[in-house]
Amino acid sequence: MASPSAELAALINAVETADSKAGIVQAVWALAAANDPRAIPTLIEVLGYNNPGAAVAATEGLVSLGEVAVPALLEQLDGHNYGARAWAIRALALIQDPRALNVLVETARGDFALSVRRAAAKGLGTLNWSKLPEAAVESAQTEALTTLIEAVADPEWVVRYAAVVGLAALAAALPPGGNADQIRPALETVVKHDSVPAVQARAQMALDSFAQK
Repeated sequence: MASPSAELAALINAVETADSKAGIVQAVWALAAANDPRAIPTLIEVLGYNNPGAAVAATEGLVSLGEVAVPALLEQLDGHNYGARAWAIRALALIQDPRALNVLVETARGDFALSVRRAAAKGLGTLNWSKLPEAAVESAQTEALTTLIEAVADPEWVVRYAAVVGLAALAAALPPGGNADQIRPALETVVKHDSVPAVQARAQMALDSFAQK
C-alpha cells in the first residue's frame, strides 16, 4: 500500500497524538471521513483503544471503505483484545463480504457477548453472495442457513430476533426449493414457540413475505 499523503499523514498523526477521549473521537471521525484505504491499519488499531466513541467512528470508516478493508480485518482479528475483535466482527458483518463467512459463523454460534452474536447473525443473512465463485455459493449459503437456524434458538432474544432478520434476508437470496424450503418451518417454529412477542412478530412478518411471493 502506498505511503499516505501529507494530508492523510496529518490525520493519522492527530489520532495517534490526541490527548483526550473526546479528542481521539474527533480525530478518528476526521480520518474516517478521508475514506482512504491507507487509513485502514490505523482505523483497525483504534478498535482496540477501549474508547467506544472512537471505535464507532473507526467502524464507520472501515465499513465505508468496504471490501478493500476485509483482508486486513480478517488478518488482524485480535484474539487477545476482545473489544477490538468484537468491533472488527461488527464491521465485517456490515461490509457484507462473504470472505467473512467463517468468522461470522463461529461468532454467531459461540461468542459470549450477545451484541456480537446479534451482529454476526444479521450479517450472515445479508452477505453479498455474488462475490463468491458460482461453485462455492451453495455450500456457503448452506453454512449460513444452518447457523441461522441454530441461532433462532439462542438464549438471548435479541440474537434470536437478528437470526430471524438474517433468515428473512437469506430467503430472498436463495433459489426456490432446496435450502429455501428449510426457512419456512424454522420461522413457523419461532412464531409458535418463542417466548418474546417481538421475535414472534418479526418471524410472522417474514412468513407473510413468503406468502406474497
